[in-house]
Amino acid sequence: MKKKLPALTTDDEAETFVAEADLTEYDLSGLVPLRFEMKPKDKSVNLRLPEDLLNAVREHAKRAGIPYQRFIRLALERAVQQRPR
Repeated sequence: MKKKLPALTTDDEAETFVAEADLTEYDLSGLVPLRFEMKPKDKSVNLRLPEDLLNAVREHAKRAGIPYQRFIRLALERAVQQRPR
């Protein structure tokens, strides 16, 4: 039986784990492909949110180990991809 992946909360932790671990020993079946952000961000949006919602977004982003604005952008991308065209 393969090992479960450890919880990695930062990029540094993930880089260290990948550099030192034998990944063939781990169950990778639950991994989800991620897109790298290569396109320039050439437009900005000014968005007013309730303070509680912004605090919740920041907390989720912190736990995911990413900046909160990237977290919002990823949430918007997921929402657009899931909707029928």
